[in-house]
Amino acid sequence: MIQAGLTCEVAAIMQAIVELYQPFFQLANWQAVITSVDDWLIILSLILMECLLSVDNAIVLAAQTQILPTKAQQEKSLFYGLLGAYIFRFLVIGIGVFLIKFWIIKVLGAVYLLYLSLKYFYDRHNPDKVKQKSTSDFQDGKKHLLPLFWRVVLAIEAMDIVFSIDSVLAALAISNNPVIVLIGGIIGILAMRGIAQVIMRLMQKVPELEIMAYGLIGFIAIKLFLTIPAIDIEIPNLIFAIIVFGSIFLTVIYHNVKAKRHPKKF
Repeated sequence: MIQAGLTCEVAAIMQAIVELYQPFFQLANWQAVITSVDDWLIILSLILMECLLSVDNAIVLAAQTQILPTKAQQEKSLFYGLLGAYIFRFLVIGIGVFLIKFWIIKVLGAVYLLYLSLKYFYDRHNPDKVKQKSTSDFQDGKKHLLPLFWRVVLAIEAMDIVFSIDSVLAALAISNNPVIVLIGGIIGILAMRGIAQVIMRLMQKVPELEIMAYGLIGFIAIKLFLTIPAIDIEIPNLIFAIIVFGSIFLTVIYHNVKAKRHPKKF
């Protein structure tokens, strides 16, 4: 009897997991997304947000790999980090799509995203209180259980996991279609790793882009909160995409106007 009960429980768990990740393997879902202009606008928005918000992470990751003695080890550690990021992103999206259906999760998610946005602006106005990240822990001279290479890989994975939670939560606030979130996340991670230096130079030239990105995070928090049943207001994805690209366009214009008025500062 006990064995039969355990078998039923295991079967129920397996069925729940299958239902959780089934949308990823439905060809019709992929075809609908790939052939939809509106969905691609959202995917581009997700890629853009991923890149703009993860430049610091990309730079820190690059700095961590520089600790390794050879170019081969550096490239290998980034490959493992990228592979781990994709696997974890897939797992988190599946769980997130399920959890985001509950209104309390939406409220908690909105509060967390708003916290990220407000924290950025607080840290921006209180730079002396911000703790600077450092990679010196890798070279502290102490004995460790793992070799340097695997410690760097684990550090990369840990940072990817932390950022994945933030990124997936923000993405699910924009779209609840797991395929859209997965495509945006996969391309976004690859783009972030590949063009981190390009994005960094762009944000150095137009520093207001970083401010705009965290402003959008605050807007996304409000968007997510409005979808709870008690309010039930849904901002269409097309309008959101227009807001994202419009914000970038206006930010660049604002920067250029300010640069012309105060050329000595630029």
